[in-house]
Amino acid sequence: MSPGRDEVLRGVRVSGRVGHVMTETAQADVQRLFDSGAHFAQVKSRRHPSMKRFLVGTKGRQEIIDLVQTIEQLEAAKAAMGAFARDGKTVLFVGGKVEVSSLVKNAAEKIAQPYVSTRWLGGTISNWAELKKRVDRLAELSDKASFEALSKQRTKLESLYLERERERLERRLDGLAGLSKRPDALVIIDTKREHHAVKEAREAGIPIIAIMSSDCDLAEAAYPIVANDASRTTVGLLLDDLVSAFERGRAA
Repeated sequence: MSPGRDEVLRGVRVSGRVGHVMTETAQADVQRLFDSGAHFAQVKSRRHPSMKRFLVGTKGRQEIIDLVQTIEQLEAAKAAMGAFARDGKTVLFVGGKVEVSSLVKNAAEKIAQPYVSTRWLGGTISNWAELKKRVDRLAELSDKASFEALSKQRTKLESLYLERERERLERRLDGLAGLSKRPDALVIIDTKREHHAVKEAREAGIPIIAIMSSDCDLAEAAYPIVANDASRTTVGLLLDDLVSAFERGRAA
């Protein structure tokens, strides 16, 4: 079976509110996701058992995601982002896949939140005290006055080593330089790939909002958004919605 646009949109599907069909706004949101390719999941052989109920058929070898349910999940995630912002929470964005890393960085920077857009640094959450020392060290080396004061006390060779240390910390810490405390929530792109971040967050009881495809375990996110997590267009669209929700929550 190869679902077309009309079947994927499923405009007559009864929503979670008993007795109501999908609103025109919801249909427009589903259409927007459909146009971005959000409905394309993984091949059946890669499907995680928890994802079966979110799939409506296949096209070629790829399974197709029920975008009506995706929109419902997105609304719940947006509500959570708004609440985090109103409460002054810190949200850490995580996504190191090449196709989405720049989107993750841009989304986080737009709302002045920390991010990891390269490889997850082990201990970011589970060994926060040690990471904080590195963050503070980077802040010291990045401060011009502080760096000059340190350099004056050293030889040219030692000053060169300081510069290399600063560059090394910048590469490793990526967008964590402004992180002053352990994050209160994470936004993760592809929980299967970012399993180390998921593990640390779950052990610490930190909620996760996740954009995740059919090969991911639904239980790994408090607020899952089942969609094509390999599509730049889809991920960019969903991140924009989450960021906008955060901005509205902060302004409330």
